[in-house]
Amino acid sequence: MQRKKIDIPRATLDFYTYEKDGCIYYEFDATSCEPPEPMVNALVALEMLKSDNERLRGIFFHLPTPLLERVSNFFDYTVQDMENGDV
Repeated sequence: MQRKKIDIPRATLDFYTYEKDGCIYYEFDATSCEPPEPMVNALVALEMLKSDNERLRGIFFHLPTPLLERVSNFFDYTVQDMENGDV
C-alpha cells in the first residue's frame, strides 16, 4: 500500500490517500491536535466523499464522541482501538 499526500482545501492537517480492497481511503492523524481541529478536519474531508467506495480514516488520541454524534445520522463508522492507545 502506497500512501500519497494530498491537498484538501480548508484542511489544516496533512491528508494522505491510498487504495485497499477496492476502496479509496483518505487518512489523517489528529493525535497531536486540540479541539476543535480534529472535528473541523474530519468534517471538511467528509464533504469531499462522493462515492460508496471512498472512506475516511481519522486517527485520534481518544474516542471523538462529539464528532461521532454529529455524523452518525449521515455516515456509517467503525471504531478501532489501536495497540498504542489511539483510536
